[in-house]
Amino acid sequence: MKDFFEVLKHSPLFYHISLSEFETMHSCIGARVQRFSKNEIILLTGNRVDFIGIVLSGSVKILNETADGDVSIDAILFESEMFAESLACAEITHSPVTVMAAEDCEVMFFDYKKVIRSCNSACSFHSRLVENMLLIMAQKNLMQKEKIAILSSHSLRERLLIFLQLQRKHYGSSRFEIPYNREELAEYLCVNRSTMSSELSKMRDEGLIKFEKNRFELII
Repeated sequence: MKDFFEVLKHSPLFYHISLSEFETMHSCIGARVQRFSKNEIILLTGNRVDFIGIVLSGSVKILNETADGDVSIDAILFESEMFAESLACAEITHSPVTVMAAEDCEVMFFDYKKVIRSCNSACSFHSRLVENMLLIMAQKNLMQKEKIAILSSHSLRERLLIFLQLQRKHYGSSRFEIPYNREELAEYLCVNRSTMSSELSKMRDEGLIKFEKNRFELII
């Protein structure tokens, strides 16, 4: 587990927790590591969730399937980012989303109930985990509200502008790199890829944005 701590220490779940504390803690919270190949399912829609996952290497996609069978990307998560905590906390009987390996990756899983409850060893730092968990869930709730704001916009341009404005706010700069390629961005925004690409080109021609692949500059 020591080998993974360089990644885990960047995860908000382990803020203010030292290596020695983690080494003491990892067995208490049922930590285990599993490798997945690209496009392999990590969590399938409908499955029960009783764990938290943290990406150790590579990346994973959070996918949402509509009643019509269309699939959209809720998020792409990279090293040190966490997933399934809200589902586990809410004791969701059946997962409403699928988690898939976006590329070859490693994931560390924790038993959710062991994370939020004091262990028999009465680890003094266990309360920090709970505090960190609450903060993460609050932040993700705000992110979900941001996506609702994007999808509530009726026009494609509005969705693109709100998304890019939120990225500018997140990075604190008018120049930033988004975590999605064109296909993934279209799925995230729930729009047609070719129509979206055409609209981005129009926005660039009008002097609203500049872009090269995943790198954007928001001018307005």
